[in-house]
Amino acid sequence: MDDRNRAGPVALAAQLVYYRIRWPGESAVVEDFLALLDDPLDPFVRERLAGHFTSGVWLVSADGARVLMTHHRKLERWLQLGGHADGDTDMARVALKEAQEESGLPGLSVEGDSIFDLDRHWIPERKGVPGHWHYDVRYVVRAGADEDYVVSDESHDLAWRPIAGMADDPDESLSRMARKWLGMR
Repeated sequence: MDDRNRAGPVALAAQLVYYRIRWPGESAVVEDFLALLDDPLDPFVRERLAGHFTSGVWLVSADGARVLMTHHRKLERWLQLGGHADGDTDMARVALKEAQEESGLPGLSVEGDSIFDLDRHWIPERKGVPGHWHYDVRYVVRAGADEDYVVSDESHDLAWRPIAGMADDPDESLSRMARKWLGMR
């Protein structure tokens, strides 16, 4: 096993079990993620079109009041940052890498060692790639003092958005994360 997989599936399984204890109302979602983790086909590569792991980023400002959102180029929606594991089984590391690549922000750090949120969502067919499931394992990443982002090729735009106003967002995934964040503070 190479260095990028040192945390491995065992660590992810432990994080998922802890998440289920913390959020018992989401037990069914956790079971879906554990089943994927147990699949003999590699669930960490995007070529597994029955579904694969991705890592989402709840990238909060240094003061914790805002979150950096991307106007996603492929999906044409405002979403949290994130992306494919591409073989890496350390999902927190994937979250940090995606946050750095998609925001250009220096001084980012993963906050804690726990999963912040889980979301299984359908990705529609695009450019010959069949529709498939993303099993998004989400972590909190905290920005440093420098909040001057750089828009990557994956986004139309980025924007800092007040988290308090997102608790009632029509996108259930975004509102759930906002409510979790606001309840944690």
